[in-house]
Amino acid sequence: MEISVNRAYDKKYEEGFPLLIKEWLVEFPMMEGEIFHLFSSKGQFIAKGYLGQQNKGLGWVLTPKESEPIDETFFMNRLIVAMNKRKKFFYDEKTTAFRLFNGEGDGIGGVTIDCYGGYYLFNWYSKGIYRFREMILGAFERIAVARGIYEKRRFDDGDFQEDWVKGRRAPKPLVVLENGVKIGVDLDDGLMTGIFLDQREVRKRIMESYARDARVLNTFSYTGLFSLFALLGGAGHTVSVDLANRSYPRTVEQLSLNGIDHESQDILVQDVFHYFKFAQKNRETFDLIILDPPSYAKSRDYTFKVQKDYPKLLKESLGILAPGGVIVAATNQSSYAREAFRSMIEKTFETEGFRAQIIESFELPEDFKRVPDLMESDYLKVFFIKRGL
Repeated sequence: MEISVNRAYDKKYEEGFPLLIKEWLVEFPMMEGEIFHLFSSKGQFIAKGYLGQQNKGLGWVLTPKESEPIDETFFMNRLIVAMNKRKKFFYDEKTTAFRLFNGEGDGIGGVTIDCYGGYYLFNWYSKGIYRFREMILGAFERIAVARGIYEKRRFDDGDFQEDWVKGRRAPKPLVVLENGVKIGVDLDDGLMTGIFLDQREVRKRIMESYARDARVLNTFSYTGLFSLFALLGGAGHTVSVDLANRSYPRTVEQLSLNGIDHESQDILVQDVFHYFKFAQKNRETFDLIILDPPSYAKSRDYTFKVQKDYPKLLKESLGILAPGGVIVAATNQSSYAREAFRSMIEKTFETEGFRAQIIESFELPEDFKRVPDLMESDYLKVFFIKRGL
């Protein structure tokens, strides 16, 4: 299939932009998995790739070489390059979970591969890339030794499929290490595994630099890993709050794996905003408050959307932050630009009569390779903020 670029975007694609954007192209029929040849408005070949609906994108560029075949060898070569870039992770005895292949950052948009202690999890983000599944799995098996392979089909087709693909089935929980800390994950329980690998450096920083003797509030806590790392860093007490029922047993599991008595901590299954009201009423204060909400969440009482509701989340946090305390504000919404997120933080602090003193910030770790100038590829924003006068 031939696709032509609208003249205003010739340069963008000629410079290597990898994502097909509908408004940038002359209209064409959408056929998932179809190989396309991309041409400039003047009819000059630019690149080729495949069609696959992923969020607002319609497909990914794979190569600027017109004659390069898209076959198992093509995928194998991309995988080899990605593995070579992450050699040190294979030899790191203290961290056994990491991203081996990060989609467009490693040259194949639409698929990621995560390593969990020798088990590998493939995430497929469109029907288009899934058409190449056998080629990609075949290429992977030619160059990697896996205890077992799992997959998540993150495109919505309503067709349930078991996550296990081949090899040994991972134990439940599968215990991996992150900077020496034991973490229990489940590779066959819905789309999430129990850990967000992209927050590795943030957890480490909390453990090493912010936790000592602190009272810590971990909101939208999921499996409680921020609380765990804070406790291992010497926190005095943690409160983990999440609306999902699963959060309680999963948090208990993480603490227990590391020899921590879960009954000595507060693990609460409730709405985060309800907890803020409780904490304010009871004059609770915290030295460290961690905000890492999902981009979108719906409860019985409200619908949370990051760009609309994050200011409220910060305002409530400021009301229970101890003098000299720190707020960790994070978002993984790709459409929320880093500077816009930072500006919102500063404006909210100012509205509440404070100055936002940003101590440090984090983005994606090195195993999450990115494409410059592509927001979808640079989604994680984390700021550590002190409340200044």
